[in-house]
Amino acid sequence: DGIKYVLAAEESVRTGGLVSGQGDIARQIEAPVEKHLQEQGLTISSHSTNGVTNQLAFRFRDPRLSDIRVRQAIIAGIDRDEILETLFSDSYPKANSVLSSSALGYQDMSQYYVYDPDKAQRLLDEAGWVRGEDGIRSKDGQRLTLNINEALPQPRSREVITKIQEQLARIGIEITLNPGDQAAQDADSKDINKVQIRHTMVGRADYDVLKSHLHSDNRDSLLNLDEETGELGDPELEKLLEQIASSPREEDRAEASAKAQRMMAEKAYALPLFEEPQVYGVQPYLEGFEEESIGRPNFYNVRINHDRLEESQ
Repeated sequence: DGIKYVLAAEESVRTGGLVSGQGDIARQIEAPVEKHLQEQGLTISSHSTNGVTNQLAFRFRDPRLSDIRVRQAIIAGIDRDEILETLFSDSYPKANSVLSSSALGYQDMSQYYVYDPDKAQRLLDEAGWVRGEDGIRSKDGQRLTLNINEALPQPRSREVITKIQEQLARIGIEITLNPGDQAAQDADSKDINKVQIRHTMVGRADYDVLKSHLHSDNRDSLLNLDEETGELGDPELEKLLEQIASSPREEDRAEASAKAQRMMAEKAYALPLFEEPQVYGVQPYLEGFEEESIGRPNFYNVRINHDRLEESQ
């Protein structure tokens, strides 16, 4: 007969209300809580956001990241399996492309994203970055220090970046976490001098999600456009993104999307971490709940089974 929404930013409030029976469904269940809710007899419902995966976007116009060997070293130096096993659950599959496996136009690029710390060390050596006494590399008097934003809307971003800090320190790269609230993160992420690696994702069930993510007229997560000069760091990527959104033929859009994913992988422009889901905790007496194409809740067919509700009380 109706839906009552309760806005609860604190996860403990959401899950506590669910376990106590004060709520029928809760959105944004964190991975460590999933097992606890299941042990309490609740259902975990997870759905892909069908778009750009949770990833690190490398601002390659920054002098420290302009050498592809440095970008490749970062990719080879990050153990995504350790991050997923430590921080997440089966609801968060490892990503094999900048697009999730259920997204339109997806191409498997997993061969470009292999953890290999020895290769990472070798690449940094070849690029001329030398370890200092504290273990951090430097070149021409500049330390290999890179700043990453905290992606507040994304699950466990701070913890993810902390793990990345630990892993990259082993190969001589220092990672710092950009401070501040959402407004500060948004502002700083537009400045290549403040954020060189962007932790990001985009949920959208359409081919042009890549254009939305990367094109200079949209989010420009790579900061491909130099706003001072108006020049593009990679004009070829920009043209591919425009092809994805411009053709009325699905075959053309799929082909352009595949080429863009391959370019992102071959040029080491990003490291896909995991396929970000929307995760819900659902009472066992709630029937007909489902998610729409990018994981948002769909309540049209939801009903409460009152017999099961009485059993649970």
